[in-house]
Amino acid sequence: MGVSSQTELLRQLPSVDEVLRSPEISALAGSGGAAAVTEATRAVLANLRGEILEGNLDGNGVELALSGIAGAIENQLAGALRYSLQPVINATGVILHTNLGRAPLGEAVFEHIRETARGYSNLEFDLESGERGKRDGHVDKLLGQLFSKELGDPSTPLRAGSHVRAAQAVSTIVVNNNAAAVLLALNTLAENGEVVVSRGELVEIGGSFRIPDVMGKSQATLREVGTTNRTRTADYEKAINEKTRLILRVHRSNFEISGFTEQPGLEELAELSRKHKIPLMEDLGSGALFDLRTIGVSGEPSVFESLRAGVDVVSYSGDKLLGGPQAGLLSGRADFIARMRSNSLFRALRVDKLTYAALEATLLSYVKGQHGGIPALRMMHLSKEDIGIRAEKMAAQILPAKLAIEAEVIDGASLIGGGAAPSATLPTRLIAITHQDLSADEFMKRLRESSPPVVARVEDGRVLLDLRTVFPEQDEVVVGVLRSIAE
Repeated sequence: MGVSSQTELLRQLPSVDEVLRSPEISALAGSGGAAAVTEATRAVLANLRGEILEGNLDGNGVELALSGIAGAIENQLAGALRYSLQPVINATGVILHTNLGRAPLGEAVFEHIRETARGYSNLEFDLESGERGKRDGHVDKLLGQLFSKELGDPSTPLRAGSHVRAAQAVSTIVVNNNAAAVLLALNTLAENGEVVVSRGELVEIGGSFRIPDVMGKSQATLREVGTTNRTRTADYEKAINEKTRLILRVHRSNFEISGFTEQPGLEELAELSRKHKIPLMEDLGSGALFDLRTIGVSGEPSVFESLRAGVDVVSYSGDKLLGGPQAGLLSGRADFIARMRSNSLFRALRVDKLTYAALEATLLSYVKGQHGGIPALRMMHLSKEDIGIRAEKMAAQILPAKLAIEAEVIDGASLIGGGAAPSATLPTRLIAITHQDLSADEFMKRLRESSPPVVARVEDGRVLLDLRTVFPEQDEVVVGVLRSIAE
């Protein structure tokens, strides 16, 4: 197509104002808003210009496109006004999938959020005194019950061998994520001082955030001790000087070091901290409020175990092993937590009423012992046999239809995810699917483009679906998606 022909075709395109004055488009402005309709019109016309300049449209093509321009603008508008954040079905078997929003929330959480958000609440109002209250009290109260149950009442004498100090109760505050919790704690307890930490614990978490960088922002100075694979208590003690403000233990929650290694126990570090009157903090990262050994996972200490060992302050996430919303929690000695609460940085990092509502509802399930009401915990406790029954049923619903796919149920492994227990896997049963005409990557793309999108994984040229992370009520939806792609 010559330049003159393209010019003639471009002249046939109406202006934005001309299109907007047409009755069909004017009617769209009433439902979608004038600004959004104008932007959609510009986008459709720009696309037509591009098609003409690339030689993809001739005179007949332009005429056909202009006859359907109202429909094209309506589709463009619908796409622009659609929520970008949308629900997906997680069939990867990764329970705390960071890219998919980590821990799903329970039904009790939705109800409490709705009740709290639809009107006013006593977020920072003490109903008994009529005075201003503290927003973190809603969570602190529930965690206090859990800590008292696991660690004992702080007003009673210590049990033999216990490192928990009787005169200091455990208190908790909440910020927007665990990195913020670490930042607040370091700034409060070690500003302008030194923090002693093992070289083997200078980890990088998701999004290229590194512990040394967080420490630098806190105005504390990093004092590295030991080596990557071996650090002893003596290394910590040798580094302690008049500038030392904190001993920091960073749990290796997203990786592990094996082989020729050495690391002091928490009890040893707690004894060292008491000897030198220097606080001991542990960044647990994931932070469980239940014993992971009940699901066959070892090496992941709970928050209770860390505090019981004598750690003064523990930081952990709300949306990982705890199974709640994104948040960073700091639990520990009440006097240290009080100092963090009074730090002006706390106000910049605090969370809103919706997060408190979600966290309170999640913690209430722990207090009641209703762990089944927390979806992430429920998924972790699913047996291989139960998952296999669902997988066999789903495969049977696909195969008799004589579609263009083959499905086989095989053994596999699920992951906890979210940087928790990196080497731990949970036995599961997988649906392995192949398509006669589509490659595994093409099939995955079709799954992601379905409504709702289904996210799975590929291995050995087959698409694998793990129903551990698929809610039972979604099984029929997944079957429908698979059948639609295979027809």
